[in-house]
Amino acid sequence: MHRNDHLALQRIDRLVRDRLPPALHRETAPVTIEAWEVPDEPVLFAEAIRQEYAPFAVGTEWGKPWGTVWFHVTGRVPDSWRDVPGTRPEIVVDLGFDGSGPGFQAEALVFRPDGSIVKAIEPRNTAVPVEGDEIDLWIEAAGNPSVAGTFTFAATPLGDKRTAGTEPVYRLRRLELGLLDETVWELQQDIWTLRGLVEQLDPDRTRHARVLAALGRAVDAVDPDDVAGTVAAGRAELRDALDAPASATSHQLTAVGHAHIDSAWLWPVRETVRKVARTFSNVLDLMRTEDDFVFAASSAQQYAWMKQHYPELFERMRRAVAEGRFAPVGGMWVESDTNMPGSEALARQFVEGKRFFLEEFGVEPLEVWLPDSFGYSAALPQIIAAAGSRWFLTQKISWNETNRMPHHTFLWEGIDGTRVFTHFPPVDTYNSDLSAAELARAERQFAEKAHATHSLVPFGWGDGGGGPTREMIAAARRTADLEGSPKVRLGSPAQFFADAEAEYAAPPVWSGELYLEYHRGTYSAQARTKRGNRESEHLLRAAELWATLDTVRTGATYPAERLRALWQTVLLHQFHDILPGTSIAWVHQEAEATYARVADELREIIDTALRSLVGEGERALAANAAPVALGGAPALGVGAAASAPAVLPESDGDGWRFRHPRFDWAIDARGLVVGAVDLATGRELIDPAHPGGALHLFRDTPRDWDAWNIDVEDGALGTVLEAADEITVDGAELVVRRRFGSSSAEQRYRVDPASGALEVALRLDWRERQKMLKIAFPLRVRAERAESEIQFGHVSRPVHMNTTWDAARFETVAHRWIRVAEGEYGVAIANDAMYGHDVQRAPGSDGGARTVARVTLVRAPLFPDPEADQGAHTFRLSVLPGATVAAAVAEGLRLNLPAVPLQGAREVDALLELDDPGVVVEAVKLADDGSGDVIVRLYEALGSTRTAHLVPGFRATGVVQTDLLERPIAATALRDAAGDAVRLDLSPFQLVTLRLAR
Repeated sequence: MHRNDHLALQRIDRLVRDRLPPALHRETAPVTIEAWEVPDEPVLFAEAIRQEYAPFAVGTEWGKPWGTVWFHVTGRVPDSWRDVPGTRPEIVVDLGFDGSGPGFQAEALVFRPDGSIVKAIEPRNTAVPVEGDEIDLWIEAAGNPSVAGTFTFAATPLGDKRTAGTEPVYRLRRLELGLLDETVWELQQDIWTLRGLVEQLDPDRTRHARVLAALGRAVDAVDPDDVAGTVAAGRAELRDALDAPASATSHQLTAVGHAHIDSAWLWPVRETVRKVARTFSNVLDLMRTEDDFVFAASSAQQYAWMKQHYPELFERMRRAVAEGRFAPVGGMWVESDTNMPGSEALARQFVEGKRFFLEEFGVEPLEVWLPDSFGYSAALPQIIAAAGSRWFLTQKISWNETNRMPHHTFLWEGIDGTRVFTHFPPVDTYNSDLSAAELARAERQFAEKAHATHSLVPFGWGDGGGGPTREMIAAARRTADLEGSPKVRLGSPAQFFADAEAEYAAPPVWSGELYLEYHRGTYSAQARTKRGNRESEHLLRAAELWATLDTVRTGATYPAERLRALWQTVLLHQFHDILPGTSIAWVHQEAEATYARVADELREIIDTALRSLVGEGERALAANAAPVALGGAPALGVGAAASAPAVLPESDGDGWRFRHPRFDWAIDARGLVVGAVDLATGRELIDPAHPGGALHLFRDTPRDWDAWNIDVEDGALGTVLEAADEITVDGAELVVRRRFGSSSAEQRYRVDPASGALEVALRLDWRERQKMLKIAFPLRVRAERAESEIQFGHVSRPVHMNTTWDAARFETVAHRWIRVAEGEYGVAIANDAMYGHDVQRAPGSDGGARTVARVTLVRAPLFPDPEADQGAHTFRLSVLPGATVAAAVAEGLRLNLPAVPLQGAREVDALLELDDPGVVVEAVKLADDGSGDVIVRLYEALGSTRTAHLVPGFRATGVVQTDLLERPIAATALRDAAGDAVRLDLSPFQLVTLRLAR
């Protein structure tokens, strides 16, 4: 840009900074303020207005961290303000904002005396409309501590209410009446749009010169001594520049009002409820004056909170949804993580989300809306399609630190071959303010510009809420058809997707997972939260199965509402900053307590159903909720308890051996696995120079985003913990105790009598900081790929690092098992609560290649929770040589769904039988419509076409194939039901839901 241009812009900036703001309100007038501080947690409006209030003055401190202060504001609009052309009165508030964005500091919600909501007060949205001449407002101000400084990643006590302190953190700077000069405000918006445009235009082009000249004339036209009297003349000088139309080939942006609100993050869940109310009330206030403005909000949970806590606001939302202006999107219960939720859990995100939107609004979102989750499972396209949705949107993959995704609009293909039309907004933010820089970036980066013209831009303050502002709407209107800018239209996600899909008939295809090359630490941070999720998912499975069997066999009442409420609780905690372990301490403390309550209630449901089924008696039984035979019990049934003899550790002078008919395991005097012989093949899987079961301790000091990230450099800074402090024998277990740093670990080795797998039960007292602990299994297996269980199947990832894409996947996610194989010979490593893994190739001591598989146990980040993972943990793993994929599936189920011992009078036949171990029953439940029909969800698990026969253990009068919401669909797997058997022809990884009528 030329020097004279810089000088011209300095004059423009001076006008905007120093001349216009003082003239924005022609006059101000005081109001009367009283205040009451809530002693502890927030209270309802009805309780707040019954308290005794004391006079409060502007300039006074208020708000302890996480505290709430109610302000009662009264007054009257001066008579002289009535009917002044081009003006309107409003309340103007500054709670003590610190300059950081909305959602990360103080906020407030404004009520009328009848308890109805006016709107919110945010750092970029400080005005409250005045209704009539008399002012009587109640303001619920939240003293949420500012996190403006916490992104330096320093440990902070503010994330835990117990350590956050009680001293006020804010000072009320402004609360008064102002007479808004609408023409001054409009000039501010004109200049903001054109000033931003100048920065994006080529300084040697005519358009740049003319816009700059128009801005200069506007500065000249506005008299600093009479802004109100001359501001219209300033606007007139800009008219021609704003009216110049865009090029016919300009990029087209659909601007969708949005506010990504994290259901918990740097604030607790209870605060999210209030954040949603503030944001949604801001949106509804904007809709009073902006007829074509559409706001999209995901997460049925957040709508449900409004229905429960703010019914008046919810009814206004309902009307706006009916008008097509408030658009439910996503169709999920929350914007969940998609890497770690189990198969049925990720399906239930859609079942519960869509069902809520259908029941409450009669609306079914067709677009899946996950702008901020940390990578996307390769199973998701099939789940999306099975839920009846069509489109997918995210922005997060633009955060990749190594490779840039080659597409913005494409077809995403999942593990079963399902393809979903997908869009990544090239604006690279889900919190756009529609600035010229952002609009230009969207056009510049759009990868498909040679074939398509449309992209979507979500605009509005998000993460902590706030939403769109009147300034953003003004920007959209000014750029609807503006020379030098992409064209912007206000619209809905459905409108964008329909247009984009129609325009781009043959988009490129991306196959497999959308791996985020960043935030890899989310697979392992906050291990207790992750354990709570894993246990809850499997307890829910068992509770539904046994309650269904109890209803079918005995006529017991199915606890549908209890189970649905428990599912919704678990689904909430799969939000992408709770399950990944990236929230403040308060959130994770609550999550752990909630999981404990969920487990207690589910065990009570399970116990009630099983006692009803087996009756009173003393027979030793085992109840097996897994789809494979375990513990002597049939799949999905109750049988006699197994009594296989234990495999005892034997001392051999140098260490200990576990001798099983299938495997011979050797453990040395350090408590490390130095031998694993597959007796069926004679194959030795362990190189004694590289023993298994060793704990590897790494430095964990990421460049940024502590809880989120693991950096590749820290992978070279590890120590192998080989020394044992004590080794003892406890029955069938070999117990190894180690101390390191400030921590200690107890490893208990045993061999499963049935499978011969070596189990490692680990009890850990973790007291390290900025460290990461893994358990390693180096194997004499030259694996090209590692198979990892995901939802409804598995993915195969290269072990080598040939390309930058391969190298970037140095930490990956798996559910209950991984498997590495050399040819057809595989070794499975299963777990009961972990998700993070890394698999590498390394040289062996004999010169051959070996594969090192490690499971990440715990981390110790400082931000946002400085106490993350500190304390006691338990983990359970197993190593199974000679494992096929089917054996790996069974081993993962054995660790996560062990047969439950009980006493009773009788065995219970299985509810269902399947004749193919490659087909896994994922869920058995009664239909949501209360019909009593049995719903069975199953999938092909091995990645190959197969035919299976399902035999119900009850009289089924008919069977149909359905979608996830239990609506009939055209049969793709269901072939016939000859006699008592149902024939299924399944394609690789196919997900199938069946409704069996009773």
